[in-house]
Amino acid sequence: MSAILMDGKALSAKVRGKILEETHCLEQTGVRPGLAVILVGEDPASQVYVRNKEKACVECGFYSEKYVLPAETTQDELLGLVDELNHNERIHGILCQLPLPKQISEEAVIAAIDPKKDVDAFHPSNVGRIMIGDYDFLPCTPAGVMELLDEYGIDPKGKRCVVIGRSNIVGKPMSMLLLHRHGTVTICHSRTENLAEICREADILVAAVGRANFVTPDMVKPGAAVIDVGMNRVDGKLCGDVDPAVAEVAGYMTPVPGGVGPMTITMLMKNTLKAAQK
Repeated sequence: MSAILMDGKALSAKVRGKILEETHCLEQTGVRPGLAVILVGEDPASQVYVRNKEKACVECGFYSEKYVLPAETTQDELLGLVDELNHNERIHGILCQLPLPKQISEEAVIAAIDPKKDVDAFHPSNVGRIMIGDYDFLPCTPAGVMELLDEYGIDPKGKRCVVIGRSNIVGKPMSMLLLHRHGTVTICHSRTENLAEICREADILVAAVGRANFVTPDMVKPGAAVIDVGMNRVDGKLCGDVDPAVAEVAGYMTPVPGGVGPMTITMLMKNTLKAAQK
């Protein structure tokens, strides 16, 4: 058996096409979705992400602004820019690329972004709304995972779902979205005992641990859907948290690259469109 590969690139193109249509409709009312992206410092991976976000804005017909600040930027300077963008009517979404230099508190910056423009869904009030199931925006990577599951007809309802990783950006919100869809969810992490045994029970296994090839075939239930959120570089090559050999056991699997990655940026576009519509 070889897993069906879940094509995030193809789904991303389809969703962006729908976003472009809705953008054209919105423009008839005099509103064009606007996204501001802030990059502090010269982190190479962040620079790549920002370029990809700019490209996505063009594809979706959005107005965009990019602010590249030096690594020595102070917290007050960055908060001042965020405040300006909060009051800028052309900007509907604000994204500050993480990580930030050590002199700047990520928590302070996230808290300073207007929740109505928080298209990353990191603001504490948006996180709280996700917990209770009454949200405007979803964190982009977990939202992309849910779109992929829907596209391939994989319904979490009644299924055993295991999420490896408990980050605020992926692991925790991912578990909540699966729970909202009536999955029975287990969150695993570095201190989980009998991890492989727990993973083998999963009908849907989400790996978001940040360790290359961490999930091996012996950890996967035959026929399971395996979602690889990992983005690691080994010898200059991009690879996920899931060993490619898992494809021989799983029923469905997301490739790296070309799986969850393209969907993450597309969900950012979807959130920005929603912010403009509201």
